[in-house]
Amino acid sequence: MKSNVSDYLEIAQAIYIDACARCIADVSDLRDLKTIRSRVEKEGISFLTISLPRFCQDFERSLALGYIDPTLFQHFRKCGLGPSFLKGLIGRLFNYETGRIYGDENSISIDDHTVLVDCVRQICLAFKKIQLACTPKRIQAAIANFSTIEQSFPAFSVPEEELDYFRRVSSMLWDNIMANIRLDKLVPRHGPGATAERASGNRKYDWRIWHDRLEPFFPILDSAYSNSAIESEELKKVTVVKPEQEQPVRVVCVPKTLKGPRIIAIEPCCMQYAQQAIRRVLYDTIESSELTKGHVNFRDQSVNQRLALISSYDGQLATIDLSDASDRVPRDLALEMFRSNPDLRDAIDACRSTSAELPDGVVIRDLKKFASMGSALCFPIESMYFYTICVVAQLRERKLPVSHANIMKVSRGIHVYGDDLVVPVTYASVTLDYLQKYNCKVNVSKTFFSGNFRESCGTDAYEGEVVTPVYLRKQRPKSMREGSELLSWVATANAFYKRGYWHTAQLMYLIIERIIGPLPYVSERSQALGRTSYLGYRSVGRWNGKLHRFEVKAWFPVPVYRTDVLEGYAALQKSLLRLHGETPVEPSQLEIDQLRLRGYLPPPVEVDRLNLQRSALHGAVALQRRWVPSLV
Repeated sequence: MKSNVSDYLEIAQAIYIDACARCIADVSDLRDLKTIRSRVEKEGISFLTISLPRFCQDFERSLALGYIDPTLFQHFRKCGLGPSFLKGLIGRLFNYETGRIYGDENSISIDDHTVLVDCVRQICLAFKKIQLACTPKRIQAAIANFSTIEQSFPAFSVPEEELDYFRRVSSMLWDNIMANIRLDKLVPRHGPGATAERASGNRKYDWRIWHDRLEPFFPILDSAYSNSAIESEELKKVTVVKPEQEQPVRVVCVPKTLKGPRIIAIEPCCMQYAQQAIRRVLYDTIESSELTKGHVNFRDQSVNQRLALISSYDGQLATIDLSDASDRVPRDLALEMFRSNPDLRDAIDACRSTSAELPDGVVIRDLKKFASMGSALCFPIESMYFYTICVVAQLRERKLPVSHANIMKVSRGIHVYGDDLVVPVTYASVTLDYLQKYNCKVNVSKTFFSGNFRESCGTDAYEGEVVTPVYLRKQRPKSMREGSELLSWVATANAFYKRGYWHTAQLMYLIIERIIGPLPYVSERSQALGRTSYLGYRSVGRWNGKLHRFEVKAWFPVPVYRTDVLEGYAALQKSLLRLHGETPVEPSQLEIDQLRLRGYLPPPVEVDRLNLQRSALHGAVALQRRWVPSLV
């Protein structure tokens, strides 16, 4: 780990030097580098992953306030009213004597302001999302918070008058949208993730347990097996369990940041299978309906991202982020949104798990939350819930009666993507009040409705320009066996190169090349591991006379397969479900870049023809050396 910290420290220093060069900052004494070095030696990597991101939160809050509050930057020495650390950059944005941000009267142009904000954030946030194991204490705190939120539900209540108003707005919003959804048109399918039974790949189709609650809506004969399997031995092996015998969701911690893990509740296989059927129809229906089209999105983050960019310039919209969002949606209020379709409502409730097993073996029963992250229905239903609350808040504030026309009027300024909300600044305060009234917790550090900084769906914006930093997401690769780490680091190095961080990119290239050898120059569209160039460089190794193209030999990411033979009626069911599958779509370059930064492969364009004999290990990547086209 010490060698890793040394490498990370070297990268942090390179980022700092590149950032100062970009904004021509006066840092001739390099005191900031000494601070970084000394604090890393004292605090370890937590300075890069926790302390610097906390410093950046205070910096962003100062941008929103328009001045440096005396309570900010508590863990850094002060020089006047501002922090001594990064004074050469921050001092060009804020007056250290008054604490106020410089305005138009200052000689620094708005473009320089944007570059300075971008550089400060890059220095502070580069290591925020690196996937490292948290300390046991932080993991225990995250699990305890999960339990505390669940225990708080009995104390949560909404006054009857307010609850009636919520029902009326919900009815006007969702009744027509949900009323026409037919259960006989739903097609169950498996998701890509883990299951509570630890079944993966083709083993998910080899059924052993089915929940009796699912039978009225998703009968095992027709949902899990075709009707022709009625006398089969495979069907006889399936045990249909009563509610009290159901396997609880398996609560686990997965790496998010060193500050704290992400809590996931992994669903039993049959529940996940049924949830996917409803998820797909909810996505299609809501994204195409009059009151929600373009305002409640599940597949397209660009709407919120574009609005964050625009509002960072004109200040018309606020961006709101919620903490523990999925764990705070009450089951009863979530089901209220489906009153017009009792069959659908009951089907949703039937495929909702009612108990959760914590890592220490403790089982929480009779869950009051609708669902935690891990349920396929968590994302669409929390989005519906937050959208409803935002509409309620604005109708109340504007004293408008509940009607289709008025809901259409107020909802035009509301945009929801999961727990990322965008609302008009005029109604931001009342929206925050109503979110808290309905058991939501606002993430104050990531909510912005003043100043010129906005953040939504992974896009950070200041003064109409994108200031999203490049994140290191994977640990330093050590060998060829760490394919996902190598894939992520190459993509990250190329991202630094494209942003003008030449020293940082070169340093990362050298670390990678010690392991896999020289990287060729490849096109930005290429999935092969290689450098990209603004100068249009392309490495050429040969001319392929059969395919009539120039090619270069490079390392190429491929899935890791395991033998996973599926036979009988289970194989038949998987094949039948593929007839209802979505048409494969080639991923965009942006999607490819985002996946590679995380160390994953882009989704396959073609169906694996050997899918009944093998399955790909989710998230696993291997590297093969092959000839790839030089010009793509």
